[in-house]
Amino acid sequence: MIRRINLDGCNGCGTCVDVCPMDVLRIDEIMNKAVVRYPEDCMTCYSCERQCPTGCVDVGPFRLPVPDVITYPDGGELR
Repeated sequence: MIRRINLDGCNGCGTCVDVCPMDVLRIDEIMNKAVVRYPEDCMTCYSCERQCPTGCVDVGPFRLPVPDVITYPDGGELR
């Protein structure tokens, strides 16, 4: 689950919104910052945290090391 987004550091680029496979995040139109809109849908894939260029997304509570590349049985990869 996404524990928090550091709004002081978020630049509103939307990368976390774009990479979320569950459509959990949105850019707030007033603040122009990323916000969690559907926390119950988060599957803790860490994509938003890994791809955030400013490091403002904190996913948890289980913080395990995330590999640089995840290889699936069909040969596909997630970077």
